[in-house]
Amino acid sequence: MNQLATGKFISRKRKEKNYTQEQLAEKLGVSNKTISKWETGKCMPDYSIIKNLCEELQITVAELIDGGEAGEKNIRLYDDEQIVDLLRRIQELEKQKNLVFGILLVVMGGALQALSYSIDGSNIKDFFSGILLGISIAEMIIGVYVLGRSVAER
Repeated sequence: MNQLATGKFISRKRKEKNYTQEQLAEKLGVSNKTISKWETGKCMPDYSIIKNLCEELQITVAELIDGGEAGEKNIRLYDDEQIVDLLRRIQELEKQKNLVFGILLVVMGGALQALSYSIDGSNIKDFFSGILLGISIAEMIIGVYVLGRSVAER
């Protein structure tokens, strides 16, 4: 799946229907910036909106994913429902991956912080302890940020 090819295909089909990005966005209940992100290949439409998008553009889900019209010789192994379900699962796995990544960052930050407190003694050890403490705090902040974004997307 090539996001850029899919985006160009969405743009072409939208223009064939004489829709502006704003008009298509209004029909789908999204912002025109979302349509722009799809068309530039920055992101793909959410699984929950793919059916409506395909209906508006009068294309199949397979054509959307392929980024072009299906040829006469194309053989379809999956129907649109199966493709949408697969996309839903992929998007859910991406969200879970981000959640696990955020948790991992927070845990690793806590471990580094504990390690920094266990190092004491000379000036060099204090220096390294300070560096570890700084890294641990930064890591935990990033982890909390990733967790927050992951939870907000749900």
